[in-house]
Amino acid sequence: MPQSPLYDIIVIGAGSAGLSIALPMHEFGFKVLLIDKSDHQIGGDCLNDGCVPSKSLIHVARQVYQANHSQEFGMNISGKVDMSKVWKYVKERQNIIRKHENAAFFRNMGIEVALGTASFVSADEIEVSGQVYKGKKIVIATGSRPKKLQIPGIEQVKWYDNQSIFAIDFLPDKLLVIGGGPIGVELGQAFSRLGSQVSIVHNKAHILDKEEPEITTILQERLLKEGITFHLQAEVLSFTNSNTVAVRQDDKQLSLTFDAVLVAAGRELNIESLQLSTAGIETENGNIKVNKYLQTTNKHVFVCGDVAGNLKFSHAAEQQATILLNNFLSPLKKPLDNKHMSWVTFTDPEVATFGYSLKELKDKKIAFEKLSLDFDEDDRAVVEDYQYGKLILYIEQKKLLNQNPKILGGTMIAPNAGELIQELILANSAGMGIEALFNKIYPYPTASAVNKRIILNKKREQLTPFVKKVLHTLYNI
Repeated sequence: MPQSPLYDIIVIGAGSAGLSIALPMHEFGFKVLLIDKSDHQIGGDCLNDGCVPSKSLIHVARQVYQANHSQEFGMNISGKVDMSKVWKYVKERQNIIRKHENAAFFRNMGIEVALGTASFVSADEIEVSGQVYKGKKIVIATGSRPKKLQIPGIEQVKWYDNQSIFAIDFLPDKLLVIGGGPIGVELGQAFSRLGSQVSIVHNKAHILDKEEPEITTILQERLLKEGITFHLQAEVLSFTNSNTVAVRQDDKQLSLTFDAVLVAAGRELNIESLQLSTAGIETENGNIKVNKYLQTTNKHVFVCGDVAGNLKFSHAAEQQATILLNNFLSPLKKPLDNKHMSWVTFTDPEVATFGYSLKELKDKKIAFEKLSLDFDEDDRAVVEDYQYGKLILYIEQKKLLNQNPKILGGTMIAPNAGELIQELILANSAGMGIEALFNKIYPYPTASAVNKRIILNKKREQLTPFVKKVLHTLYNI
């Protein structure tokens, strides 16, 4: 029987997580085998069904929205959106990226690529399309997929998820969105701006329920002004026919009509076909059991990305890949630590969050002080009409000898908040104190000057009568 080819590392899954492992390991000179189900699926959910098509769609929708709102400045715009042209633009953006994320490209680099369904046949061997491969280390990076909706009557409905919505061949007059998380809210707003009447049904009290309520309340008010309808703390009971759904909200039953349904109600892991038990890899409640070093119960097998059962972001996968690469190559092992994690919901306005949340600070009993800034008097917000914006920062609680407290976390809602908050993320990650922002000179009137303004307000609070008296004494010396 022929011996299985041996690789330094086998990576199962060629999405953000898998590529963040396979490409550096190849560059370091290791023999790498990269596996994915098909050539088209290389790039993972981010390229094919997630970040790239959704942000392309959001970009188009923003152009349409701005054109439709140019009438107040004397422009007259008419016409309906041509969805075939919308999808043409989206596909073009994907194809630009796909040029360097495909099997032929990676093979030309010298990385071996196997296409097909992977499954373990032993503790260190993987079978793909009848061929068995052996790895000194194996990384599972197979990602996740949208959860199927188990609701009576759904079989008679035109329903979509983030894997199929980008192939919808019409613009629904009425779009029902089930789920008020990032996917549901982002795509809901995009379709609303393109011309659909959008209703979002969510089973929690707030949309984006992982965010601070005072931030999501602002976002919800903005989306309401754009014409989106919300049914919060609501439960979908059944689809009574092909275009009607029964919903329970506040102990009342509602009947909502629609032309199409977008399901955005969570995700589940792509691990069924791996035959994990064959390799001695244990699971629990549908998740792979891992330690703080992303190692499974098989010491030669690791996880990266969505299958780590943690935050399901492309950049979280990159963070996990960085930890794995360090631990593969350094005697100084690093555990996974999300205390500096950040994310952005790409609605308009955007919601950007980083570091510890209010709940985490309280749960961990970390002494902190909350700073809050409304943008109503910020000059850039005034001229660009986003005075509704808000920034919240959590900093170390002031101590007698600590006048330069570190930034522990925060969140912002504003246009381009994901860009404006980057220096705050850097300060948080690097352990910098608020003096770094206070001493920075911001060109006027840059939008990011709010990051200094919130610190200035903090400084003003420190001007007690005693401090003022000392300042006067120093001035008169």
